[in-house]
Amino acid sequence: ANQETAAQTTEATESKEVADTDTTIKVAASAVPHAEILEAAKPLLAEQGYTLEIQIFDDYVQPNLVVESGDFDANYFQHIPYLESFNEEKGTHLVNAGGIHYEPFGLYPGTETSLDNIDNATIAVPNDTTNEARALLLLQDNGYITLKDGVGLTATTKDIVENPHNISFVELEAAQVARVTGETAYVVLNGNYALEAGFSVGKDALAYEKSDSEAAKTYVNVIVVKEGNENNEGVKALVDVLKSDEIKKFINDTYDGAVIPFEE
Repeated sequence: ANQETAAQTTEATESKEVADTDTTIKVAASAVPHAEILEAAKPLLAEQGYTLEIQIFDDYVQPNLVVESGDFDANYFQHIPYLESFNEEKGTHLVNAGGIHYEPFGLYPGTETSLDNIDNATIAVPNDTTNEARALLLLQDNGYITLKDGVGLTATTKDIVENPHNISFVELEAAQVARVTGETAYVVLNGNYALEAGFSVGKDALAYEKSDSEAAKTYVNVIVVKEGNENNEGVKALVDVLKSDEIKKFINDTYDGAVIPFEE
């Protein structure tokens, strides 16, 4: 009887392995919002016959290595500039299989609650390259300043060529910006610092990055797979579900503007 059971178990394992390769999608993800969005996608993928397995990672290296090694089918935690520098540095062969969401920078009230008072205002912005550029591009997109042509995501306050409202900038470490709302007229924060500071992105932001902004297109968070797997049925099903109206609604209802579905 023992032998028979063993044989049955082997058979069951074999058929399970076949099922796994065909219908189980293993994704490595950051906890918030990535794993939460994937959890919402689980039932929708199940309807299509796929089992979604999600494992949360709290670092930014392992999720790429486990996709490169083939242990996981995909990951969801990063934007394209990070992916490109990782490939370059580590010699990995990872590609973007689809853009899902971005976490917008917003302009928030400090001592002023309306943009009517932007003349001669002080605005606190993050002082590191990428984040400062995003803050300045947001102000440019809303018509408050003009930056030197072509500076894009390397812009600093030195690249401001027109400042008709005579805005002064206070440049601080990203994590410190939210702390000066009592001293500066406005602050520019990224989504997670805004939430930590108790701002609702949806309700409190006076302006925020739109889907067609340079920053949104650059910093969209993507599903990443090993090169050659981007057209796998499971990967395509995963990306389609994450771009579906149901998941867009989940994102909009859950994150109050701190996470925004990316529209190609």
